[in-house]
Amino acid sequence: MADFDPVTKAVVPAAGLGTRFLPATKATPKEMLPIVDKPAIQYVVEEAASAGLLDLLMVTGKNKRSIEDHFDRAFELEEVLEAKGDEHRLSQVRDPASLATLHYVRQGEPKGLGHAVLCAKQHVGDNPFACLLGDDLIDYRDKLLDRMIQVRHTYGGSVIALMEVPKEQVSLYGVATIEPTSEDDVVRVTDLVEKPPVDEAPSNWAIIGRYVIDPAVFEVLENTPPGRGDEIQLTDALRTLAARGSEEGGPVHGVLFRGRRYDTGDKLDYLRTVVKFAADRPDLAPEFVPWLREFLDEIS
Repeated sequence: MADFDPVTKAVVPAAGLGTRFLPATKATPKEMLPIVDKPAIQYVVEEAASAGLLDLLMVTGKNKRSIEDHFDRAFELEEVLEAKGDEHRLSQVRDPASLATLHYVRQGEPKGLGHAVLCAKQHVGDNPFACLLGDDLIDYRDKLLDRMIQVRHTYGGSVIALMEVPKEQVSLYGVATIEPTSEDDVVRVTDLVEKPPVDEAPSNWAIIGRYVIDPAVFEVLENTPPGRGDEIQLTDALRTLAARGSEEGGPVHGVLFRGRRYDTGDKLDYLRTVVKFAADRPDLAPEFVPWLREFLDEIS
């Protein structure tokens, strides 16, 4: 087996404007919208930390200072809770600051996901890294990122998470052309296209927001022209790497994910996610689920 560098760093792009959630996101980052009582971005950082990625770079933009504040200590609040003897809430306030070592860089202008990843070049250097998008939450019981890191260790190159979606939804995603390998949940990616028309999609295996990426991507991104939406697309750069051998930063493999994924990218999916998380909480479900059933009966 080849000796591939271990994955120890993570990059979380969080520079989007959140226009689909206006006016709530006029002054509050979309990533800080709560999933019950915890901001979405914390679930993402917890996932990275659980996979052993404790060196994490957040790519932010304007009006994102509250993200930094959330993952910092809040001494005055901690003192108040400590004085009250409220150990439960005290630990909830302290936990975000102890998850990982967080660093921050700003994406000066919104030029797309590929550009946001390129902003991580100086911090990541020549190391492979995971990239986690905040719109996709992966259930903590489904160790997708751990599996992707394992696949990178076996095959090298880059690894993307793929999920089968209804054909009518392929135009919302990057879509992969795939070939089987000797492992049931691993495929070789031979081509990629960003948000293709339904009748032109090569498959219905779509990229969801988890990547493990070879550092060769930075050189490719620097030479990748704007694509779909006049933005620099990470999908386009990965397409280039998919055609390369291991000595040039390729190839690209995919992990076929059939677990629990929660989308927070638009209002309807966000509401579904909040309801699912609340219904799964042992402290809320005993009262929330019966109320929800009664409410649904009332409006049906």
